[in-house]
Amino acid sequence: MGEPVVGEPSAGGSAVIETERLALRPLTPGQADAVVAGDRDGQPWAEGYPRGDDQDVARMFLGRPGGEPWFGPLQIVDRATGLVVGGIGFFGPPGDDGTVEFGYGVAKETEGRGYATEAVRALLRFAFDSGRVRRAVADTTHENAGSQRVLEKAGLRHVRSDERLRYYETDTAG
Repeated sequence: MGEPVVGEPSAGGSAVIETERLALRPLTPGQADAVVAGDRDGQPWAEGYPRGDDQDVARMFLGRPGGEPWFGPLQIVDRATGLVVGGIGFFGPPGDDGTVEFGYGVAKETEGRGYATEAVRALLRFAFDSGRVRRAVADTTHENAGSQRVLEKAGLRHVRSDERLRYYETDTAG
């Protein structure tokens, strides 16, 4: 797959991170309102989007206006169809040590197509290329083998586990 690039502003006015198949675009307040409401009317959403986690992220986003769009929630858009298939993003800008934490998910109906791995790789490449990120971390449940594979394919390594979660990290863009 080609290198992700930050493309020109979309119709909504914000730039996007583009990969071969995907566009990652910052969530806007209007989109967040629709996600929270689950209002599918007129929305370019794949079946199964938004998931409960997407709605939780949108609620948090609406409670914290402003900030840095690239270090907040992004929608994962299938460029071929224009449909939003999931969400990805950092839980805030890098800390003083250059660490960011991120999460992601795609609609169940689109799992198994490599979208999550492609989106994670693009997001990490963008973050490390910014010069502000030195380490990225993520976690997943023990039962979520699919998410574990995504993180490993994207170049993260399992560093520890506790009774609830498996923790991953990387200091490169994979």
